[in-house]
Amino acid sequence: MSTGIVMALVMNLLHLLFLAVLVHSDQNMAPLRSFKLSENVTYDCLDIYKQPGLDHPLLKNHTIQMKPSVSRPELNNQFGKNKTYKKKMGCPDGTVPILRSSEEYISNAQLFAEKYFHPLSSDSPGTHIAGVRSSNGSYRGILAWFDGFPLNIERDQASYSQVYIGSGLDNQVNFIQTGYMINPGVFGDGRLWTYGFWKGKDGKGCYNTACPGFVQVSRDVPIGKPAGPGVPDWTRCSIHQDKGTGNWWLTQQVSDKAYIDIGYWPKELFNLISNGANMVGVGGVVQASHSGPSPPMGNGNFPNGDRMGSAIIINIDVLDSNYEQRRMDSFPIEKLVDSPNCYGLGIGKVKPFHRTHLGFFFNYGGPGGNSCGV
Repeated sequence: MSTGIVMALVMNLLHLLFLAVLVHSDQNMAPLRSFKLSENVTYDCLDIYKQPGLDHPLLKNHTIQMKPSVSRPELNNQFGKNKTYKKKMGCPDGTVPILRSSEEYISNAQLFAEKYFHPLSSDSPGTHIAGVRSSNGSYRGILAWFDGFPLNIERDQASYSQVYIGSGLDNQVNFIQTGYMINPGVFGDGRLWTYGFWKGKDGKGCYNTACPGFVQVSRDVPIGKPAGPGVPDWTRCSIHQDKGTGNWWLTQQVSDKAYIDIGYWPKELFNLISNGANMVGVGGVVQASHSGPSPPMGNGNFPNGDRMGSAIIINIDVLDSNYEQRRMDSFPIEKLVDSPNCYGLGIGKVKPFHRTHLGFFFNYGGPGGNSCGV
C-alpha cells in the first residue's frame, strides 16, 4: 500500500474521531431543560461555563463576558409593526440554549464552511451576490432591518440574506456575518433560519455553534433558529465590537422595544479585526448546484422600483472608528451584482420606520436559473 493511501486513510480516521468526540461531548452534558421545536430541532439548556463554544483552543483562558460593557447602538421603536415578542425558550439561570448536534449536522456544517463564499472576495465559483459594501473603514459595527422569505431551495443549494463586517490582508480574511439562511445541506430542511458565521485567524469558518468559537449568553434566543410563521419574517440585527473587551457582539431586536444580546465572538479568534474592520456590507448571496441552476434570492423577484416588491434591507447604519452611528451611505459604497440576468439590485432613500430623516435602503433578489454562469 502506498504512503499516500495510508496518509489519506489516517486523515479520514482522524476526521471521524473528531466528529465522534464533538457529538459524544455534547451528549455527555446532561441538559437541565430541553426545548423541542420540531422533529429534528431540539435545544438543550447547558451550563454556560461548559458550553461547546468554549472548547476552542484559542479560548482556554477566556473569561465569559455576560453583557456588553457599554450600551449598544440604540434600537428604539423604528419599525411600524406592533410585534410582541413571545419566548419560545427560556433556559434556567446559568444555562444557555444550544442546538442539539448530530454527527451529520456537524459534518455538513464543516463541509459548507470550507467552501463558504466570503464577502471580501468575488472569486467563488457557483456563488452569486447582489448587494452593497463599503471598504473605507475603520468600522466598529453594522446594523440593519431586513426581511427573509421562504423559498424552494434544493439540498445542494443555499440562499442567504446577510449583513457582514470584516477585513482582508493578502490571502487572509477575518469576517462575521448574520442574517437569514435557507440551507437544506446544513440544517436538513428547507426552512428559513437565522444564522451567524465567522472566519478567523486559523482560516477556518463556522456556522452558529456547529464548532467551538461563538459564546452564547442569552438564555432565551440562540444564535441560530428556525424562523416563526409569517411571510416575510423581519428582524433587526447588529454586529458591533465591544468598546471595553474587543469582543464582537451579536444583538437582535425581537419586538418593538425589546432587544437581546445573544452572545459574541471573542477577540481571541481574530487577528485582522482586533481594532475595528475595514469593510461592511449587506446583501443577498446564493450558492448554485454543482451541475444545476442557481437558486432564487430574496423573495425570488427582481427589484422593479417598488421598494416592497422584492426583498429589502433598510435603516442600514454603521459604527465608525469613534463608535458614532452613521448611515452607511454617508461612506462611499460599491454596488455588487455579478449576474444581472438572474439577480438585481435597487437602491433608494425613503423615510421609513418612524425616522425623521431619509433612510438608505436597497432591494435585491431574482429568480436564479440556468443562465447565471459559474
